[in-house]
Amino acid sequence: MKPIIAIVGRPNVGKSTLFNRLAGRRKAIVEDEPGVTRDRNYAESSYEDRPFILIDTGGFEPASRDRFQGQIREQVEVAIQEADLILFLMDGREGLNPTDIDVAGYLRRVTKPTFYVVNKIDGERHEGGVMDFYRLGVSSLYSISAEHGRGVGDLMDEVLKAFPPTIPEEEKVEEETRVAIVGRPNVGKSSLLNRLIGRLRAIVDSTPGTTRDAIDTPFLREGRKYVFIDTAGIRRKSKVSQRLEKYSAIKALKSLERCDVALILLDGFEGLTDQDARIAEFAEESGRAMILLVNKWDLVRKDTGTME
Repeated sequence: MKPIIAIVGRPNVGKSTLFNRLAGRRKAIVEDEPGVTRDRNYAESSYEDRPFILIDTGGFEPASRDRFQGQIREQVEVAIQEADLILFLMDGREGLNPTDIDVAGYLRRVTKPTFYVVNKIDGERHEGGVMDFYRLGVSSLYSISAEHGRGVGDLMDEVLKAFPPTIPEEEKVEEETRVAIVGRPNVGKSSLLNRLIGRLRAIVDSTPGTTRDAIDTPFLREGRKYVFIDTAGIRRKSKVSQRLEKYSAIKALKSLERCDVALILLDGFEGLTDQDARIAEFAEESGRAMILLVNKWDLVRKDTGTME
């Protein structure tokens, strides 16, 4: 399984610029204005032939009571929970900010490998600004310029050492087709799996998040071997996970890595969402075959133009 790296930090410190630098392409919108990245952005990338999944996040302000900022905060919390390691980005030109201190305090409670990165250090003349960040009480700081690439290679050399050990992938059974059923929580993935295999294999409940983890189900049809991967929502590690279930597409991304064909299940009653599009985009970028399925069609009021 590819390691997941989440880039977090307060607004306008250069997270999307670093994301684009590491992803090797301009995938995230970059503007010199706080709050441009309001959602999580995903990309597959690699460094020294070691692949990983990269997550860009919106500006993190743990202490903000603003409702809009609260939604961004929830999405950042999901990314942090699901990441294997975190790049905490700060602005070297502005110096240590009270919000940086809040974010650092939050990350200490998460207890995941965290790299404290000071951005916008474009040359030796700016290195003096790094010293201020040692007030956070950390032993190692990494100074970089995400825009110009300075120091990014040295940072990634250290990140590579912190990656989880590579687990050999299971050998694929000959002539076996792996099919992942992916989609937002509560669109009917487990119901579809049960219908396809003709027996009650997965728990079906109207509460989002009933499926806690990926379930692999072997199936034989007309002499062909299949393995259905019923994807979960995020694991319920805490109360915050339960509250944020609807935001997470990361489990779906992990399942897409293991499949040959992705059945992308959409909710015909609720309609298409940004998260549906994000999952489909990732499947396409991963080179997976895709079949789009519109579920709950019985709930949709019909007229002559409904199917269109």
